[in-house]
Amino acid sequence: MDFVFTKEEEKVISEVREFIKKESTPELLKETHELERIYGGKLGREFIKKFAANGWLCPNWPEEYGGLNMSEMLTYMIKDEMTYSGIPHSYVAAHYAGATIMKYASDEIKEEFLLPISKGEIEFALGYSEPSAGSDLLGLELRAEDKGDYYLVNGQKTFNTHAHVADYHWLAARTKFDGPKHKGLSMFIVDLDSPGITIRPMISIADSRTNEVYYDNVKVPKKRLVGEENMGFLYLMKALDYERMFPFGHYRKLFEHLLEYVKETIVDGEPIAKNPLIRQKVAQLATELEAAKLLYYSLSYMLDKGKIPNYQASMEKTFVCDLSQKLAQTGMEILGQAGQLTSDSKWAAISGEFEYYYRWVIVETIYGGTNEIQKNIMAQRGLGLPRA
Repeated sequence: MDFVFTKEEEKVISEVREFIKKESTPELLKETHELERIYGGKLGREFIKKFAANGWLCPNWPEEYGGLNMSEMLTYMIKDEMTYSGIPHSYVAAHYAGATIMKYASDEIKEEFLLPISKGEIEFALGYSEPSAGSDLLGLELRAEDKGDYYLVNGQKTFNTHAHVADYHWLAARTKFDGPKHKGLSMFIVDLDSPGITIRPMISIADSRTNEVYYDNVKVPKKRLVGEENMGFLYLMKALDYERMFPFGHYRKLFEHLLEYVKETIVDGEPIAKNPLIRQKVAQLATELEAAKLLYYSLSYMLDKGKIPNYQASMEKTFVCDLSQKLAQTGMEILGQAGQLTSDSKWAAISGEFEYYYRWVIVETIYGGTNEIQKNIMAQRGLGLPRA
């Protein structure tokens, strides 16, 4: 079977590539790398506003909300191109929360947020995990108490990666304190400059920044409640499905750098690409990258058919996260001791990329739900197996 994109989709992608080539700068790419590819840096905001003016940030959205009313397939093609090119590509507002807002939020919230999101003017930070509730989000304890015309919010969030560069918090909070836990959560959109919010950095094994966010008697207007009170767990699960649909163009590019290295590096008078063991390892990576691509685009196919991939999104994320670790491990084995050098060393192989990714791929197996959680989702929702 042949898998091809339409001429219209190919035309748009060609335009996206030309735009990125023309408008991106070394300074933008450096800022994006330092921010772990998230959106919110000064140069990134300037670039994405121009990018989004073409409708490319949310091309699957209706035109009234700044989209092009085009396919999910095109949206996924653009996301893949963004990740490959090294421009900001991780957007909480546009790619995770936006679809949930469009489906469940009030008309007032839609009018206030959807157009600015699609224009690249604002960004959200995820406000899910807490010190005692990481993988088990039903254990959330941050409280939002109804005080009439506002909610009073108290508690702590952790691992909120975009919080130091975002404008709003996509916040999950407990609004009902007895009964079934899944019927007591609500979703809010909170201004991150609200009085009573404190943001503190947390540094990961990859030297990337995530954050703790503290709420101390923060007043959140009633109009910022997303959908119905106590229905937040449903909205949270839908948003997580979108988060787990995982573009991986940066790994295709990393593989291409490794492929170029083995072709050009000469040992004992011939390229190391002729070494049978290295050939096998590189060929295995190429095969799995192709499989990952098919899993990735199958998600957009399902969305275009009106379905929301659930366990299929977990399949794709888990496969890509496992593959990213294989890629980093294989690269380090081939590069040898030079692969351990960081980018600031003149002796670093492939500009120190594999040293960095060797640490970073560990982080990717955790955020959005650990690989173990993804496997439980596949077992229960995909295979119909009972809970352990």
